[in-house]
Amino acid sequence: MRLSAIGDCVNALAAIQAIQRELSPSDITWIIGKNEATLFKNIPNINFIIFDKKAGFKEILRIRNILKDRKFDILLNMQSALRASVLSLFIKADIKYGFDKERAMDGQQFFTNKKVPTPKAPHVLDGFMAFTKEIGCIDIKPKWDFSFTNEDLDYAQKQIDGKKVLLLSPSSSKEYKNWTTIGYIEICKYAIQKGFEIIICGGPSSKEKVLAQQIYDSLDKQHVKNLVGQTTLTQMLALIKYSSLVLAPDSGPIHMANALNVPVIGLYAHHNPMRVGPYSFSKYIVSVYDECIALEHHNTQNLKWRTRVHDKFAMQKITTNMVKLAFDKISKDYNLE
Repeated sequence: MRLSAIGDCVNALAAIQAIQRELSPSDITWIIGKNEATLFKNIPNINFIIFDKKAGFKEILRIRNILKDRKFDILLNMQSALRASVLSLFIKADIKYGFDKERAMDGQQFFTNKKVPTPKAPHVLDGFMAFTKEIGCIDIKPKWDFSFTNEDLDYAQKQIDGKKVLLLSPSSSKEYKNWTTIGYIEICKYAIQKGFEIIICGGPSSKEKVLAQQIYDSLDKQHVKNLVGQTTLTQMLALIKYSSLVLAPDSGPIHMANALNVPVIGLYAHHNPMRVGPYSFSKYIVSVYDECIALEHHNTQNLKWRTRVHDKFAMQKITTNMVKLAFDKISKDYNLE
């Protein structure tokens, strides 16, 4: 069970596919959020039970009815939240794994009978892979195998058109996690000077559309496409697959790019990027988290795992020059110059 969010579900997929490779279970069921499920609908050999959190307690009762005659060997509860813990009461399994004291939240430890030890590595993905190790997997190096429809691949190829593309996904789920509009514009202009085309992607919310339009209006229209609010999640995944480089703040597309092994620059201030950043591209992260957290905590040596920066203007501390340096480094390392 992992209900949300997009990035966390992408990372949870690596754990599920490790179990499929090593243990070859006859049946895997994934209880997943409604929006998140649309990204994984083409992946074979997983039974999805879709949970709509907006439906409230009625949705928990609906899931209970779906599961009332089913029995599982093991529950892996990778969602440390009260909603998921209550839902787990209706999942019949003798063994219910959850996080240990360090990572459990909202009393999850009272709803599970096996605790997964916190790994030494801080990343959320390492925590998910620790579940697979606990049930017998040996190779716990994260790997992903996404399935695409021909329609999604054709759509992405037509948009990319064989060009060197920077895919910009400027909006996070929380507005304060976004970088500045001016910063996005300047780095896009820099990328265009370096021979990149720009594709702006994102969800359909009004705030995302407004931000994207502001960026689009400030760029040379010959070198930029604004697709915000116009793609499905699977189309966006296909666009990332064919892009040369991805730039985004703390959000799902960071992990989508990482899973597809597409070079990605993540922008961070509020959460520790070593915990939530692009797993395989950490050396290209642009972060002011350390300096911001030091302003809020005198002792930064023993911070709790989830400690975040509360300054809503922290992302403004990221400068264009910082992002340009990361852009140049990743471009050189991946022959994108």
